[in-house]
Amino acid sequence: EEKTGLKASEAKEVKLYAQYPPIEKTDASLSTLQACEKLSLSTNCIEKIANLNGLKNLKILSLARNNIKNLTGLEAVGETLEQLWISYNLLEKLKGVGVLKKLKVLYMSNNLVKDWNEFNKLGDLPNLVDLVFVGNPLEESHPDNWREEACRRLPRLKKLDGVPVLHDDGDED
Repeated sequence: EEKTGLKASEAKEVKLYAQYPPIEKTDASLSTLQACEKLSLSTNCIEKIANLNGLKNLKILSLARNNIKNLTGLEAVGETLEQLWISYNLLEKLKGVGVLKKLKVLYMSNNLVKDWNEFNKLGDLPNLVDLVFVGNPLEESHPDNWREEACRRLPRLKKLDGVPVLHDDGDED
């Protein structure tokens, strides 16, 4: 507020990354950030996603490099969120990801997702076009066919792990 002259409630971008001491939980004060479109909470010690209710305009949420174990709490921004940056966390399960109906970009490298059943939940995201998933046990355990299989399961992807997806339509008779 001091730097920009704007009230926090009017700010479109709020940066709370790498706080010292680190943020351990997101409290109700976040709900005052009504105009916020981009919220960065990366490089803290957050374990749970919570108190996003007041963020009615949130489009980009950065939670990379925290201790997040699940996606519960994202339903509050399910109607607006377009990008979720959640790499370097402790995500094993993707339950709850399906509420993010507008999500286009999901960066979730270096988490703990290890089976295709969890990966398949990303198919519930109708607008997902850019996924970074490298460094998850699932990707690491399929070095030969990871890319092909991931693209088969998510046919709408345009970019996987930073590389454009080339779709073979096979209709050229």
